Amino acid sequence: CLDREGKVHEFGSSWRTDDCYDGSCSKAGISYCTSYATPVDYDEEKCESIFNKETCSYKVVEKDDHSKECPVHSWVG
Repeated sequence: CLDREGKVHEFGSSWRTDDCYDGSCSKAGISYCTSYATPVDYDEEKCESIFNKETCSYKVVEKDDHSKECPVHSWVG
């Protein structure tokens, strides 16, 4: 399989892209999906979600104090 960056991957292989997608190669072709969950049910007035590209994950923190995490009631992904 030839990925969108021009790299060749063997059938049955999988990898993580620099933008946090999991890729896999099969005889049917290449498929991609996100490797992370996205927070969707939290207090958006008080809190904000911040994506960490190194860990491929979101953290939801208070807008005024990023050291305080906010509760998240639902995630998708």
